[in-house]
Amino acid sequence: MPKKTKSIDFLHYYVSLYRMRFLLLIAVFFSLNLFAQPNSRDAERLAMHFLEQGEFEKANVYFEEVYPRNEEYWYPHYLRSLTGAKEFSKAEKITKKLIRQVRYPTPYYVYLGQVIGLEGDKKKEQECYEKAIKEMSPTPDGINQLGQLFLELKLFDYAILTYNKGYKITNYPYFYEKAEVYKQKNDLVHMINEYLDAIEYREGELQIVQMQLQNSLGYDDETGGMKNPLLRQELQKRIEKSPDKVVLSEFLIFLLVQQKDFDGAFIHCRALDKRLKEDGQRLYNLAKICESNARWETAAKCYEYVIAKGVSGIFYSAALIDLVNVEFLAITAKSNPTVEELRKVERRLVASWKQYGHNDLGLKVAKNLAAIQAFYLGQPDSAAILLNDIIVDPAVSGSRKAEYKLMLGDVYLLMGALWDASLMYSQVEKAFKFETIGHEAKFRNAKMSYYAGEFKWAKTQADVLKGSVEKLIANDALELSLIISDAIGVDTNAAPLKMFAASELLMKQGRYAEALIKMDSINLVFSNHTLGDDIFYKKAEIYRKTGKYKEAETMYKNIIEYYPSGLYGDNAQMQLAQLYEYDLKDMDKAREAYAEMLTKYPGSVFTVEARKRYRQLRGDTVN
Repeated sequence: MPKKTKSIDFLHYYVSLYRMRFLLLIAVFFSLNLFAQPNSRDAERLAMHFLEQGEFEKANVYFEEVYPRNEEYWYPHYLRSLTGAKEFSKAEKITKKLIRQVRYPTPYYVYLGQVIGLEGDKKKEQECYEKAIKEMSPTPDGINQLGQLFLELKLFDYAILTYNKGYKITNYPYFYEKAEVYKQKNDLVHMINEYLDAIEYREGELQIVQMQLQNSLGYDDETGGMKNPLLRQELQKRIEKSPDKVVLSEFLIFLLVQQKDFDGAFIHCRALDKRLKEDGQRLYNLAKICESNARWETAAKCYEYVIAKGVSGIFYSAALIDLVNVEFLAITAKSNPTVEELRKVERRLVASWKQYGHNDLGLKVAKNLAAIQAFYLGQPDSAAILLNDIIVDPAVSGSRKAEYKLMLGDVYLLMGALWDASLMYSQVEKAFKFETIGHEAKFRNAKMSYYAGEFKWAKTQADVLKGSVEKLIANDALELSLIISDAIGVDTNAAPLKMFAASELLMKQGRYAEALIKMDSINLVFSNHTLGDDIFYKKAEIYRKTGKYKEAETMYKNIIEYYPSGLYGDNAQMQLAQLYEYDLKDMDKAREAYAEMLTKYPGSVFTVEARKRYRQLRGDTVN
């Protein structure tokens, strides 16, 4: 028994000894790996660090260690480091090795050409690029990969050769890819023609091409974007060569509209309408665009063409009404239209109203007829009768009636019937409390209270409307609130503001001479009032409406000089610039005024428009 026990203990001893040795070996193995791993990562980090720092010799020491682990991954970085250190023979060696190893070596022929080119052998460099194109994968991915590589390396001609060969292989034309190459090459003529080729190849590409060209031709200033003269020039060449390609003519019309050459667009639209024997819709749509750009004469020509197609035309009645509307807009846009001009338009409106009555077309006529009678011909009673006739018509929708009630309120205001005006506004406000037209009615009611001298109530309503989602209403409400608080916030003397509000009411009623007298009286009676800039601004408004532009200029300059940081500072500066540009036609002064707008009021809401106008007047070319 004792011997047996001893042999068992001895066996346990050796088993334990071998187990400890085994565990020790495992621990050593893992510890070596743990220590080796950080060293590997350190080499990679150091290689990239020295490469980015431009210390290529140091980087190459570490790349020699990491490169063999994953040659395809590290190749671009190692190549860059080798060429940076001018180790061209080594760069050539590792590139040729990869060409032999990889399944698709096409890109490496390009890299080899780059290395050989750095060594100065231009002929062999060219041979490498040609070999890359010759042996490229005949798949869309392979063609695109090689074309993009040439593009990245600014080898533009080889990129074009790649896509041209790709076309022969796949029958896909690569218009957009080649256009991008020409764009990078700054060859705008060829770029444009690639896009035009795409349109001729498939007409459905038109919208994509328009978008691409807008982005590719630079800023949309006087010579950028769709206004670039090269685009129009190349397009017209195409049309002369292929006059039957309707899509090209449609693109030209689009281009002319973008360039605001509406007369040119009219000529081409008319030609297409006649050639294709259309129904006039093309001209009708162009007329609407002209209207939105205040090009009344061209809009009128478009409508007249549609009308001339005959009563049976589907756009005949609409064009007839819209033509009268354009005539109304054109005459009321003038500073001082003559009574005869106004009477002529009134007669056209009356005739159309009698013809179409209370339908949708007739209601549009009625609004303009009421406006010209009330606000231009001094016939508010006739306008009120007309508007009331529409409001009591059960066939007219509630939302439509609300528009005419607001207008009737304005007519009552013109007649001096303030409470009748307020009643109209209140009805609309109540019926459309949460809609835009309801907010507009609420603001007009606030102005009514302001005209009546009820400033506290007017300010309360204006403060509510400052949060309106409609920006114009919110801005008007803010301005009204500030006028009231600035005028009576310090000494609570409301008398000067009452006189000023009364003068504004006179302006609203078209009684400009009386309004000016009332404003001048404020300065005579109250020497310490705070309405100086308000008076100057309203006087400028009257002078512009009555064609007294020099007097308006003086008013704006007074605000800029004496109240530069007041409520109307930036407004006055912008209005002065526009006065010079559009009314006085003095482009040099307009340019100076816009420049001052940018320097004096950089945070103004008018800054973007002022910069645009300044650049255009200066004749900038931005691409």
